[in-house]
Amino acid sequence: MGKTIVVVGGQWGDEGKGKVVDFLAEKADVIARATGGNNAGHTVVVGDKTYKFHLLPSGVIHPTKLSICGNGMVIDPKVIIKEITTLEQDNIAVSDKTLNISSTAHVITQEQIDEDLATGKKVGTTGRGIGPCYMAKFNRDGLRMSEFVQQESQEARKLKPFVKDSYLVINKAIEQGKNILVEGAQGTMLDIDHGTYPFVTSSNPTAGGACTGLGIGPTKISKVIAIVKAYTTRVGRGPFPTELGTDEQTTAEGTWDNIKQNFETELKDALKKANDGDQYYQGKAMRLIGREYGTTTGRARRTGWYDAIVTRYAVRVNGLTSIAITKLDVLTGLKTIKVCTGYEIDGKIVQDLPMHDLEKAKPVYEDMPGWEEDLTDVTSFEQLPDNAKDYVKRIEELATVPISILSIGPKRSQTIILDGKELF
Repeated sequence: MGKTIVVVGGQWGDEGKGKVVDFLAEKADVIARATGGNNAGHTVVVGDKTYKFHLLPSGVIHPTKLSICGNGMVIDPKVIIKEITTLEQDNIAVSDKTLNISSTAHVITQEQIDEDLATGKKVGTTGRGIGPCYMAKFNRDGLRMSEFVQQESQEARKLKPFVKDSYLVINKAIEQGKNILVEGAQGTMLDIDHGTYPFVTSSNPTAGGACTGLGIGPTKISKVIAIVKAYTTRVGRGPFPTELGTDEQTTAEGTWDNIKQNFETELKDALKKANDGDQYYQGKAMRLIGREYGTTTGRARRTGWYDAIVTRYAVRVNGLTSIAITKLDVLTGLKTIKVCTGYEIDGKIVQDLPMHDLEKAKPVYEDMPGWEEDLTDVTSFEQLPDNAKDYVKRIEELATVPISILSIGPKRSQTIILDGKELF
């Protein structure tokens, strides 16, 4: 009997979902994405090759798998065609046997992109037309993919073979006992209903969105795994209790193209100041080591310590069965690592996420000793430095669900399975 596993982001997105999804895709028959548009960015490293996807599911690089872009997505035809063309240039065949696009997914128009560029700055959108497209959808005057491909245009002709009633395809696959992997975009704290509104995305990247965005019932989901970084990041405006430094300081650093020219010097300086206790440079060190610059935009991500309150919130609203921890290696070299175990709000300590007043929250930290040892060649939990083991165990204890996967680098080989029964 097959499993249907939903992977979601457990924080504010950018948690490393692409790497984990690629790892899980080895044993999946179908890889489907349910929500969002090209405001998402997934990076997958295979050998010496790096693939960056914004619309296509990460599983599309597996030639024997079927990838599905679900009805809950909003799709920019130019972007998805460019991604398909790039894969074909790398000799990865893309056909209707390997890619289906839902006939009821909505299409992003140039007018919607223009509107987003003009109005989206107040909440820090990527300006890709995502919000206006969803607005048109819920206003019942949007353009669906089934209608778009009937047009007389080169883009319509290119995409027409891929457009299917994907709800039927995925449900038949489940009925046939196949393994289904649902690839999340964005993160729990960016959910339009459950995130830090109004500084959120325009869809439901929580587990419930997997059902509505693909046309599968909740009883068909076997496991829900949240990807969680060993620290925390977010992009765009909005409250961020464990942020190190300020949003203004991070923005002033510029994009990755600016940073990489003096990377080694910047990193050496940041680590020294971080270990001297400077909070901004603690965040900057993690940003540099973790390459925390957007796949889609290149802009620097706001960075902070691990927030156990956010993870526990994600456990509840997604019904998580486990979490996968990524980027543990990024913390190497920091003498002290902090874990947020509560918030102080108006003089009171709370240990559950408030749906209001989050901007008032002051993190309550627990200090843990760091480690100096390089994790590059670690292949098992037992090989980790003792302090790293203790840190992982503490995260698991605070999360209240098991850790199924531990990632210590971008490569497939840098993945440790801690609880296989939660996987395929």
